[in-house]
Amino acid sequence: MTAPEASPHQVLCDEILADARRQAERTARRARADADEIVAKARTEAEKEAREHLEAARTEAARRRDLLLATVPVDVTRLRARRLEERLQEIREAARERLRNEGGGDRRALAVALAAEAVGRMDGRRFVLELAEADSRAFGPTLADDVRRALRRDDLEVAVAAQPAPIAGGVVVRDAEGRQVWDNSLEARLERFWPVLRHQVAETVRAAAPMAGKEA
Repeated sequence: MTAPEASPHQVLCDEILADARRQAERTARRARADADEIVAKARTEAEKEAREHLEAARTEAARRRDLLLATVPVDVTRLRARRLEERLQEIREAARERLRNEGGGDRRALAVALAAEAVGRMDGRRFVLELAEADSRAFGPTLADDVRRALRRDDLEVAVAAQPAPIAGGVVVRDAEGRQVWDNSLEARLERFWPVLRHQVAETVRAAAPMAGKEA
């Protein structure tokens, strides 16, 4: 038994359906190709962006490292300066304490020399010498004659103050009228000469520092 012939209407419907399937398949293939292209492009852009971020991070890290390394010499210099200043202050305090306790060796000879220096630079001929309490007891009564002999000036009228001065050693010289005062005490001299001494001590400490570093 033979199959009945399809009607023209059925043939047309079949052709339309077949053409629709073919178009649908083409559209699906294009969509898949477009999707693959979009995914590949997105992956490429993401990898590019990741590389750019990584490079930017490396550049920033290098910049920060260079900045840090650039500050190291400054920090080292500042630290050395602070330590040097601390050391200088320790030396200054040690010198001051030694002057208070020892008075610089021969206190009598020292007082005569300091008093003569001060009187020799002041105007007039009548002077009063102020001594530390210990020095006043030890050699105060004869100090005036010692100063006149040191200066070889018999015309000077030199007296030692009845009350001791608040000094650790040395002498404070005043003229009889109270118009001139020369503080030649040991601590006052240390303060006057400290800028020069500080420079000399600082140079000595700096010179010794590299040697100490090598030994360490």
